[in-house]
Amino acid sequence: MAPIIRDATPEDMSSVTSIYAQAVLQETASYELDPPALDEMLARFTAITSKGYPYIAAVDEADHLLGYAYASAFRTRPGYRWLVEDSVYVAEAARGIGVGKTLLQALVTRCEALGFRQMVGVVGAASEASVAVHRTCGFTFAGRLDGTGFKHGLWLDTIFMQRPLGEAQTTKPDLNAYPGTL
Repeated sequence: MAPIIRDATPEDMSSVTSIYAQAVLQETASYELDPPALDEMLARFTAITSKGYPYIAAVDEADHLLGYAYASAFRTRPGYRWLVEDSVYVAEAARGIGVGKTLLQALVTRCEALGFRQMVGVVGAASEASVAVHRTCGFTFAGRLDGTGFKHGLWLDTIFMQRPLGEAQTTKPDLNAYPGTL
């Protein structure tokens, strides 16, 4: 059964914190070394959503969090405001059943509706599942940086993947509409 996608809420942040902690401690999707506490994850959630970026949750029929995704600024300089970076994390027990793909597709749709023109995935090269889900959702390879992170005793490479949104760079953006007014 496909997950239900809804807006994430502050009440989800305890589960988000647990999912992210597992990724930080056991994986290479994030180059963070120590999992942030709940108060930090709430602060990050507020910082993202207060700027109008989407932050979504995938839940089952009982409203248990299966994963989450959000878009945020790739860079903070004004010229980058039509470009967003995606982040997608899936609970270990919910992997391999399409939760990540469903989240990323929903995030793309929401970002297009907001007027963003490009989305970039900054993916740890060792995370083959993340590379695959991005490719499945229409992202293409945009570059690789070798040895950019050191975690779990290993040098890690970073892959950039990119996907056009909406009209991409074929038309000028509306400077008076979000995200032009960021």
